[in-house]
Amino acid sequence: MAIDLGTANTLVVLKGKGVVLNEPSVVAVVDNKGKKSVLAVGDEAKTMLGRTPGNIQAIRPLRDGVIADFIVTEEMIKHFIKKVHKKTIANPRILICVPTGSTPVERKAIQDSALAAGARRVQLIEEPIAAAVGAGLPINEATGSMVIDIGGGTTEIAVMSLGGVVYSESLRVAGDAMDNSLKEYMREEYNLMIGDSTAEKIKKDIGTAIPTNNNTYAVKGRDLRSGTPKEVNISEEDTAEALNPILKDIVSSIKKALENTPPELSADLVDMGLTLTGGGSLLNNIDKRFSKETGLPVNVADDPLSCVAIGTGKALDQEETFSSVLSEY
Repeated sequence: MAIDLGTANTLVVLKGKGVVLNEPSVVAVVDNKGKKSVLAVGDEAKTMLGRTPGNIQAIRPLRDGVIADFIVTEEMIKHFIKKVHKKTIANPRILICVPTGSTPVERKAIQDSALAAGARRVQLIEEPIAAAVGAGLPINEATGSMVIDIGGGTTEIAVMSLGGVVYSESLRVAGDAMDNSLKEYMREEYNLMIGDSTAEKIKKDIGTAIPTNNNTYAVKGRDLRSGTPKEVNISEEDTAEALNPILKDIVSSIKKALENTPPELSADLVDMGLTLTGGGSLLNNIDKRFSKETGLPVNVADDPLSCVAIGTGKALDQEETFSSVLSEY
């Protein structure tokens, strides 16, 4: 079993079956007189975010790609293993992807969570390698490949060649930071308070890196002055302005990666270009913005949302080929 344990979504791949589960990394916990128990996991729990009564909490147990709540993460992994294996009692071998910037302590926490959830053996693979494999990049060849994986909590930037990582950086600015930036913008410009789900919907429906038309979008929230519900119309220019600081941070890290790339591999990137994966790569015109800023061709992977999970699954299938990039703690 291969698991892409993401800040926003968790995907599970079974050997020979492909992606069999794709659900939000959210757990609803009910507090019954000091005793906590899991009420719902995944899709069902996500619908409860921001809408729960006092004794129920909808928790996202991962922050910036690492475990923020060990016990809840363990329960979440256990739930997903059971859901995939249905009624069979299984102790699967699991391969989990982790951010390149995660510390040995954070990696051990992920491994311990999976072992406590019933795994027989747990190995780890770095996210950009899994993303590159899933996107079909020739990382085992003597040619340079560069992948930018924009997830929920982290943006992974890596240059790879001959099956290894030549340069990598894990930036804790990604999809969640975009949502927060939109929330902040709505508060400052329109005196409107919106929730995480609304911010995510704005990003998906009208969010853009480069505004190209005058589309408007109705946003509902709470007026900060009167405290009453209110609706305002925003434009593509608004979203581009709100998201600009986040995109500038990512572009700055991409340029830093290019500066640290050996000249021979830089020459390969002129032809190969940069490959975008992860949910953040679906932001409208983000590829055009990165291409304009770097002067290199930028391609979005065929299935950016599942790229990391598919790559993790391939690494699980071809363990001998990828043994050098798999690790245990």
